[in-house]
Amino acid sequence: MELPTMRKPFICWVFLSVVVFAQVSNGFYLPGSYMHTYSNGEFINAKVNSLTSIETELPFSYYSLPYCQPPGGIKKSAENLGELLMGDQIDNSPYRFRMNVNETLYLCTTSPLNEHEVKLLKQRTRDLYQVNMILDNLPVMRYTSQNGVKIQWTGFPVGYTPSDGSADYIINHLKFTVFVHEYEGRGVEIIGTGEEGMGIISEADKKKASGYEIVGFHVVPCSIKYDPEAMKKHKMYDGISSVSCPNELDKYQVIKEQERISFTYEVEFVKSDIRWPSRWDAYLKMEGSRVHWFSILNSLMVIVFLAGIVFVIFLRTVRRDLTRYEELDKEAQAQMNEELSGWKLVVGDVFREPDCSTLLCVMVGDGVQILGMAAVTIVFAALGFMSPASRGMLLTGMIILYLILGIAAGYVSVRLWRIIKGTSEGWRSISWSAACFFPGIAFIILTVLNFILWNSNSTGAIPISLYFELFFLWFCISVPLTLIGGFMGTKGESIEYPVRTNQIPREIPARKYPSWLLVLGAGTLPFGTLFIELFFILSSIWLGRFYYVFGFLLVVLLLLIVVCAEVSVVLTYMHLCVEDWRWWWKAFYASGSVALYVFLYSINYLVFDLQSLSGPVSATLYLGYSLLMAIAIMLSTGTIGFLMSFYFVHYLFSSVKID
Repeated sequence: MELPTMRKPFICWVFLSVVVFAQVSNGFYLPGSYMHTYSNGEFINAKVNSLTSIETELPFSYYSLPYCQPPGGIKKSAENLGELLMGDQIDNSPYRFRMNVNETLYLCTTSPLNEHEVKLLKQRTRDLYQVNMILDNLPVMRYTSQNGVKIQWTGFPVGYTPSDGSADYIINHLKFTVFVHEYEGRGVEIIGTGEEGMGIISEADKKKASGYEIVGFHVVPCSIKYDPEAMKKHKMYDGISSVSCPNELDKYQVIKEQERISFTYEVEFVKSDIRWPSRWDAYLKMEGSRVHWFSILNSLMVIVFLAGIVFVIFLRTVRRDLTRYEELDKEAQAQMNEELSGWKLVVGDVFREPDCSTLLCVMVGDGVQILGMAAVTIVFAALGFMSPASRGMLLTGMIILYLILGIAAGYVSVRLWRIIKGTSEGWRSISWSAACFFPGIAFIILTVLNFILWNSNSTGAIPISLYFELFFLWFCISVPLTLIGGFMGTKGESIEYPVRTNQIPREIPARKYPSWLLVLGAGTLPFGTLFIELFFILSSIWLGRFYYVFGFLLVVLLLLIVVCAEVSVVLTYMHLCVEDWRWWWKAFYASGSVALYVFLYSINYLVFDLQSLSGPVSATLYLGYSLLMAIAIMLSTGTIGFLMSFYFVHYLFSSVKID
C-alpha cells in the first residue's frame, strides 16, 4: 500500500503548478498559430498552397501553371506529417503587402504561352481548380452570389469559362482586402517556435507590443486584358493605376497560344472590430458547413429511445429467466436441468473455440487500437486542441496516437488468445499479426492509390522519402510497442471459463432463414446514429469545407458505442436462445456490419452529392479512401460489440450453475 502514498506529493505538485500557472496568465491560446502583430509599413508575405478541385480531387502544385515566381526563387515551407499526407504543398509567393499601405502593383508578364501551357491552363480552368492563398495563416476567402444567396468560399478560381464554352479566361488581377485589428499589447510571451507555436498573453510582462493583427483576408478575382508591351516596361512591384474589374468578355484575358499574360494585384487594408482569437469564426460558420443542429438532436433522441426500449426488454427477459431458476430448490433445479431449453442447452458449447480464432484475436486488438485513437482524437478536438489553423495537425495527431496505442492492440490480442487457447504459446505471432494486419491493408490500398496519383503528377502522391518515414514509424515504433503489449498480455490475470466445454460439439437446429441476415440487418441501428454526421464529414473531406463541431461528433461517438454494445448483446442472446452457440463472429459483425452501410452510403454520396466528380481516376481515389474508412469502422465497432458480448456471455453462464 505504499504506491498511493508515493503518488500524493506528485499529485499535489501538479495541482500547485496548475494553480500557479492559472494565476500568472490571463489567456491561453492552444489552437493554431500564435498571435503576430505588424507595425505600419511592415512587409507581409503571402503563401500559396496546392491547387485543388472538387471535380477531380487531385491536388497540383501552384507553380505547375505559368504564374509569376517570387524574386528569391521558390521556397517550400516546413510541413508536418499530416500536411504531406493530405497533399498540401505550401510555397512562398510573389504577393507581398505593406501593413496599412493601400496600393496597386505590377508583378510580371509571362513569355508567350506555348501549346502545353495553354492546354494545362484550359484544363485546370474547366476542372474548376482553386488557388489557395494564405496570409498570416489565414486562407483567402471570396464571396459569390448564387440565386440571390451569398456564399463564402476559400480560394479563388484559376480561370473562368462562360456558359457557352466558347473560350477560357485566366484570373490575372486580384483585389485583396486585409482586415486588421489594432492591438495595444500587455505583452506576449511565446512558447514554441514556428507558425504552430502557442501564445500566452501574460499579465506579468507589461511591455508594449502594440501593432496590428490580421483578422481577415478576402479577395475579388478579375480577368483583365492588358497591353503586354506597355506592361513590360514595369518592374516587379512597380505601382500602377487602380483598375476596375470589367464586365464585358472582350475585355477579359483570354487563354490562347502566343498570348502574353500580365499579372497585377491591389490591396486595401480595412480596420475591423474582430479580435485575433475570433478571426476563424467566419470560416467555421460558412454556409456550406453549418451543421443542422435540430436534425442531429432529433436523430440522437430517436436512437436513444429505441435503444433504451430494446435494452429494457432484454434486461427484463434475462433477469426473469435467472430469477426463476434461482428461486427453485435443488430438486427442482435438477429436474429443470433435465428439461433445459434455450440458451441453457448450449452450456457445453458456448465457449468452444471459434473458427479462425487467430484472425478474431488480431481484429479485436486492432479494433481497440483504432477505437482508442478515434476517441482520444475527438476528445482533444472537442476541447479545442485541434484547430483548423493548424493544418495537418489532426491527421498527425491521429497517426501518433495510433502508434502509441499499438501497446493496447498487442495486449488485447494476446489476452484474448490466452482466453481462447488457455496458453500463452504463440503470443509473438499474434502480436506480429496485430501490428501488421490493419497497417498492411492500409499500405496496400494507399500504394495502389499512390501509383494513380504519381501517374497524374499530383502533389497528393506520397513521396518516396515519406514512404521510408512511414515504414520507420511502423516497424521501429508501432511493432515494438505491440510486442511489448503482447508480452504484458501474457502476464495479465487469466480469465477462466465458468463452464466446461464438451468434447463433441452440439448440433445446431436448422433455421428457416440464415442467421447472417439478422447479423447484417443489425448494422442499421448503429448506422442511424451516425449517418447525418457522416454526411458533414464527407462534405468536409471532399468538398473542401471546414468541419469543427467535434462536440457533436463526441456525442455521436458515445452514442454509437452504446448502441453497438446493445445491438451485439441482444443479437448474441437471440442466437443462444435458438441453440446457436457460434456467437463469436456473429457478435463481432452484428455491430461491425455498420461498416457495410457506411460504404454503401459513401457510394450513394458519390453518385448523388459528388456529381461534379469527373473521371475514373477521381472515382477510384474516392472509393479507395472510402473502403479504408469502412474497414477501420468495421474493426472498431465490431470490437465494441464482441467485447460487450463476451462479458455478457461470461456473466450469464457464471450466474447459473449447471452441472
